[in-house]
Amino acid sequence: MKNKSKNNILIQATVLTVAGILVRIIGILYRSPLTSIISDEGNGIYSSAYNIYTMILLISSYSIPSAISKVISSRLALHQYKNAHRVFQCSLIYVVVVGSLASLFTFVCAPFLVSSNAVIPLRILAPTIFFSGLLGAFRGYFQAYNSMVQTSISQILEQLINAIVSITAAYYFTRPLANTSKESLIPLYGASGSALGTISGVLVALLFILFVYHLNHNFFKHRIDKDIKSVPESYSKIFKTTILLVTPVIFSTFIYNITPTLDMKFYYKISMDVKHLTQSVTTSNYGIFAGKYTVIMNIPIAFASAMSSAMIPSISASFAKDDIEETKAKISQSIRSTMIIAFPCAVGMSVLAYPIVSLLFPQKESIDMASSLLRYGGISVIFYSLSTLTNAVLQGIGKVNIPVKNAIVALIIHLAVLIPLLNYTDLDLYALLLGTILYSLIMCILNGLSVKKCLGYVQDIQKTFLIPGVASVIMGIGTWASYYVTHLLLKSNILSLCVSIPLSAVLYFCIVLLLKGVTEEELKTFPKGTLLIRIAKKAHLM
Repeated sequence: MKNKSKNNILIQATVLTVAGILVRIIGILYRSPLTSIISDEGNGIYSSAYNIYTMILLISSYSIPSAISKVISSRLALHQYKNAHRVFQCSLIYVVVVGSLASLFTFVCAPFLVSSNAVIPLRILAPTIFFSGLLGAFRGYFQAYNSMVQTSISQILEQLINAIVSITAAYYFTRPLANTSKESLIPLYGASGSALGTISGVLVALLFILFVYHLNHNFFKHRIDKDIKSVPESYSKIFKTTILLVTPVIFSTFIYNITPTLDMKFYYKISMDVKHLTQSVTTSNYGIFAGKYTVIMNIPIAFASAMSSAMIPSISASFAKDDIEETKAKISQSIRSTMIIAFPCAVGMSVLAYPIVSLLFPQKESIDMASSLLRYGGISVIFYSLSTLTNAVLQGIGKVNIPVKNAIVALIIHLAVLIPLLNYTDLDLYALLLGTILYSLIMCILNGLSVKKCLGYVQDIQKTFLIPGVASVIMGIGTWASYYVTHLLLKSNILSLCVSIPLSAVLYFCIVLLLKGVTEEELKTFPKGTLLIRIAKKAHLM
């Protein structure tokens, strides 16, 4: 039964991971032509507006899916289907009220929240907060039933529409300005087109998930009608429970994700007021960091995010039944699976930083800086993946206040290091990079200690960290050699990447098996595990 539970987490996580990777691939593919239209300055303007939008979204409704899935899954574990549906109804009321107020606040206060060149993009993004809240509530409801397909398809649709509308709108908004006296407005108009793509994507995703909910309405109704034993909870009690749970989760997620916004604010202020750079140069520089480095780095973190979404309802269910051993087993499997992916991704991105950036963002003026950031910042993939997972563990077992405290401590240390680096050194974007790495590392350590204290949980260091780490270093050497030898022969960046990346994946898989980082029993819990076992045995790796 425990293996089945762990396998279910991995299956659901795989569904979300595939969707997450597709979403990020679409995101990167459309970013390149979009950047060609709106420039790094346009990226910087959009990122400025998007960071504030994200911050307000975090406060209002971003944490709704994970919070709802936790509350509902604990009811479902006890077969309280009526109460589960009541929680969902209360969450809808919550997001409608809070989302409306947050959207209105963002639209009205935009001039006070961002610099003048980002006001229009932020106002375009404002209604998205309301629609995102509704979308999150429905996603959380499906996730509580351990069904990630609806969320996954809606995410892909959201990003696909976002990409199409962003490029199209940016092109038609900026085209009339080219070679005219208003050419300097191209970054602003382009950023506004990109913002229009964001709201369009969310709207289409919401319509899709409403349609799917309508199709499954009879299934939910049958479950509710069948529930004649559970005592209905009052709506006032559910509201109280939901708010008490959602509020700490919101604060935790808010502090955890506010770092980029604060970094942006301090970077802009110090660059312009202390270093006396122009707004255009500052915006362009920040566009390289936020629009290129961060976008690429977020691709492998998709697996950790997916695993977290799959973990919360499952861990909440087993914890609600007081099955601590099963809870620990799920945590162990999830962390090990994530680290097996995160380590090679971090090393691979560092080794192939220049080829990857050259392929995705070929703007010559920023290739060197973007690839350098990716080369040195690849390690943060490991830290962010682990801290994201441990955040989910603490939320899943009801310790929602602990991640808040940990995030506050990490944020204070982060800012104490970042501000002097920006003020008194010439590190510039590298100061942001160092701050990002430091913040994610501190969150890893603090969350890990908290999980150990709350559950008496100890992670297997050798199999979780040492073996994937050693295998990744060896793989990195092979990756570097295979790319440069192939490039020497084929003289093509894209063909060399197409050869070296699959070879690196095979090499890493072989080394992990040879080092006994994964047993046959554990490999069975992986998607397509039986096929992997057959291949490994034929190659005499097991």
